[in-house]
Amino acid sequence: MTLFERILTARGLTTLAAREAFLQPDYMAVKHDPFLLPDMEKAVARLKQARQQGEKVVIYGDYDIDGLSATALLLDAFGKFGFKDVDAFIPNRFVEGYGMTMGAVDKVRDMGADLIVTVDTGSLCHAEIAYATSLGIDTVVTDHHNVAETPPPSVAAVNPKFSGHTYPFRDLCGAGVAFKLVQALQTELDGLPDGYEKWLLDLVALGTVCDIVTLADENRANVYWGLEVLKKQQRPGLKALMAVAGIEPEQVNARHLGFGLGPRMNAAGRLETAQHALDMLVARDGLAALEASEKLEELNVKRRIIQDAIFEEACVQAEQLADDRVLVVSSDGWNYGVIGIVASKLVEKYKKPVFIIGERGEEATGSARSFGDFSAADAVRAADDIIIKGGGHGAAAGVTLATEKIGDFRRRVNEFYDSLQLTNQERYLLPRADVEIDDFSEINEELVENLAKMEPFGNGNPEPVVKITTAIVLSVRRMGADGQHVKLALRDKNGKVLQVLAFNAPEEFFREPGDEVAAWFQPIINEWQGARTVEGRLLHVQYLSI
Repeated sequence: MTLFERILTARGLTTLAAREAFLQPDYMAVKHDPFLLPDMEKAVARLKQARQQGEKVVIYGDYDIDGLSATALLLDAFGKFGFKDVDAFIPNRFVEGYGMTMGAVDKVRDMGADLIVTVDTGSLCHAEIAYATSLGIDTVVTDHHNVAETPPPSVAAVNPKFSGHTYPFRDLCGAGVAFKLVQALQTELDGLPDGYEKWLLDLVALGTVCDIVTLADENRANVYWGLEVLKKQQRPGLKALMAVAGIEPEQVNARHLGFGLGPRMNAAGRLETAQHALDMLVARDGLAALEASEKLEELNVKRRIIQDAIFEEACVQAEQLADDRVLVVSSDGWNYGVIGIVASKLVEKYKKPVFIIGERGEEATGSARSFGDFSAADAVRAADDIIIKGGGHGAAAGVTLATEKIGDFRRRVNEFYDSLQLTNQERYLLPRADVEIDDFSEINEELVENLAKMEPFGNGNPEPVVKITTAIVLSVRRMGADGQHVKLALRDKNGKVLQVLAFNAPEEFFREPGDEVAAWFQPIINEWQGARTVEGRLLHVQYLSI
């Protein structure tokens, strides 16, 4: 059995049929009936009415990439279906805040809306939807977030998270649910012939990858074929953004979406308004697309500067809280559109759950990141009596509280951690190897090319990880302006050498020549000045020598 076959087997792909279905996803085979989703018939009926009567339809999106992609998708599709008066509203993180709000509904009313179609939001916005109804505005909800026992008072609420339906796959993102609405409308309206909806899959892929839903079933096929659409550069905005990000269209993969396009789009909503990102997605000509993309690049550079400054300040505080099991750091003026990213970086550095809080006068807003058996949401609930509001899930949560209560909150979440009596939590942060090897004989270009066939990678289908059980460090090279990157030359038992590289490496990666180590890495091809070499993306090093 080859190393590639061993990796496929480790992923549960043990038969030829299973492997073929995985490596070549069939769009039609997993194109589930959209009318199996709850309230889809009601949603289609109300939209048909809106089209027939020439009503004003406002698509209400979220400011994250999933919401923006879904918004652009429906703007595109509704135009093809012949809707005469369609507009979009994207809330501002710093004005309206997350989700539907009463103030935002007022703004949508002022736009002349007869019908709101939400994307990536709305399932829990009962009061806001009721308010819209009181203003004479109907609402169709399309969403994928968690739901309450009682659905919102909308005309329709299309969300696979609701119970009582037979739709076979429930982990769609917001753009995925919006795409199902398009598929349903195709059965009732002219303008988008069957099959042509696949040209919208670039937007579905963007939302799916960046929202980190499971890349299985429908999601895998949508992203797989969405990447093929991206390679054809049909959308001026994404073509321009790929150019600004230095991404070759014919080489685009899921990693480029998550780490190249995604951060640039998110920067708009984090610092100013996500409208900049939507402008890029819907741009019709190359000049407008390039201008919008350059604006996103400018904001992303600014975001990184702000992020790095907050990270440095947070690290100073973290060093002073070295005995805390949960890090709670705070400061006046920290941009709360960025602090979530910083929280993730702090978790990576300190191997602890983190709450990072931006103070704004008497009130403060924080973002949490966690791992393992410690739920950030449960920690927030344990401090429910001293906060204003908060919630989330195990890995991430948010909290709003009085600034003067931050010290009490820090004490409370640490007491909650102690009450759980957790042990060995750092193991959850270590990479998991698909296979173990004792030499580098099969780490070659053919393997890398075969691994590429497993794309798209993401949640539920991570990039394969290989562990060399024993190797000798031949050389250590610090790289980068501050020596923050490292390249190790590792020699296996047969004398074969593999270069492995880690960016922003922790200090334990900087081994000494002669050290005996185990190493976890992802095989990659490094192209430099016309030369192709097989290397490894270093994920973890374990010192073995006594």
